[in-house]
Amino acid sequence: MPELVLLKLGGSLITDKTQPYTPRLDVLDDLALQVRTALHSRSDLRLIIGHGAGSFGHVPASEYRTRDGLPPRPTPLTHRGRDETEDNYWKGFAEVWYQASALNWLVTQALHKAGIRVLSLSPASSVIASEGQVLVWEMTPLQMALSAGIVPVIHGDVVFDEIRGGTILSTEDLFSHLTRALRPDRILLAGLEEGVWADFPARTRKIERITPASFEEVSAGVGKAAGADVTGGMESKVKQMLELVQTAPGLTVQIFSGAEAGSVTRALSGETVGTLITA
Repeated sequence: MPELVLLKLGGSLITDKTQPYTPRLDVLDDLALQVRTALHSRSDLRLIIGHGAGSFGHVPASEYRTRDGLPPRPTPLTHRGRDETEDNYWKGFAEVWYQASALNWLVTQALHKAGIRVLSLSPASSVIASEGQVLVWEMTPLQMALSAGIVPVIHGDVVFDEIRGGTILSTEDLFSHLTRALRPDRILLAGLEEGVWADFPARTRKIERITPASFEEVSAGVGKAAGADVTGGMESKVKQMLELVQTAPGLTVQIFSGAEAGSVTRALSGETVGTLITA
């Protein structure tokens, strides 16, 4: 049976999150070659790649508070049209889309250069959210790409939201919906950290395995994110993945360092690297 894997290339891995708009092009090229190696060695592997926005999307997202949604109007308008606050929000919304798309082009370029058949599918054009959760996602093109042996590439992105007006959905938010819709076998989250640490930021005790029962014991030490991250950082990721493994029987999640030589190929090939999250 073919195995469906969702692979995230974290924003901290593919960009320098301490320097605005700074891609790590050499890392992107290496990751693309690792993905190609895994795909060539496993004919039964079906893959969806997602990536974070890193120092591209998170910078304007933080400035304009895009994830929070459209700010309430302080006073009723006496005329039709948008006030300055609303206009500023949509300015930021468009800027986040532009920057996230600019990084997406660099990611797809690296994958294409490595000889991988890829198709970028922007969530902004196919997803509608409600209160920060996916409400509607037209996934027919994604499913047809998978059937054709093409690797769909998605990314953290702005989307319109029926409650907030607009918001940002992280790659993990999108993976959550894909898990319910497509039932993948594994989720791989490749970032800079070797795994989940019990004592972040000291990083002396890596957690090998996390379950819903064990998380409370270590949650205080898991920590937030290094650098700009409007979507919550490590603690948020772990909690979100724990919810997923409880709702999708058999699903496992790995959080690991994509900066370690060959780690993405090893993870795609079935090796357990980093921290394993299970039900």
